Order: sequence, then structure tokens, then C-alpha cells
Amino acid sequence: MAMEERFQEYFAALDRAGNKDRCYLCCRSPAEVKRFFGFAEDGTPLDADRYGIEDVVLETLDVMSYRGTRPVCAVCQLNVDALTMLDEKSTLLAVLEEMETDRERLWPTDDADAPR
Repeated sequence: MAMEERFQEYFAALDRAGNKDRCYLCCRSPAEVKRFFGFAEDGTPLDADRYGIEDVVLETLDVMSYRGTRPVCAVCQLNVDALTMLDEKSTLLAVLEEMETDRERLWPTDDADAPR
């Protein structure tokens, strides 16, 4: 389904995200997500000649989900899928907890003798 067919969903998501059309987690724009996967904004491959790729087109240009609480890109969705399949969800939650509550320990200081 094309973006114009879901414009209400899209604009509602932008309202929830403070009018930022970027992934909530990694801050990539839709164009950056397409580039990450090797496609131009129109869905054509970027380096088709270099890699000998023929007749490859990104069939669906929707690389961002606007249906959740915040926009999420396909790259972050794949990362979460991989962590979940590897049974690493509890580790991911632990990392988030450390980032929130134990920031001083995670990031180096100017003091070379400081524990890490």
C-alpha cells in the first residue's frame, strides 16, 4: 500500500513523534534506510552495474512503520528480530537499564585510573 493511501496514519505518527520523520531508535530517515539496504529513494539499486544486479527493485518503498507509538525503521526491526531469535531480549533490556542508571560507569572519563 502506497504512502498516499495511508496519509492519515502517517501524519498521526508524525504528530506522536513531534513531526520527525525518522526512526525513533536510530534516527535514520526513510531515504537513509533505503540507502542502508542499497537502494535509491525510488527503489532502484544503487550499485547494480558494479555488482551485476539486473531487474532488482525494492518492491515496497515503505521502510518505516508508522503504526506504533513512534516510527520504527526496517533496520531496527531486523535488529530486534535478531536479538529476539537469539533469546537476547533480557540482555537488551539490561543494556537499556545500564544506559539509564549506570551511565558514569559505561562511558570513559578523563581519569585514566577510573574503573570501567
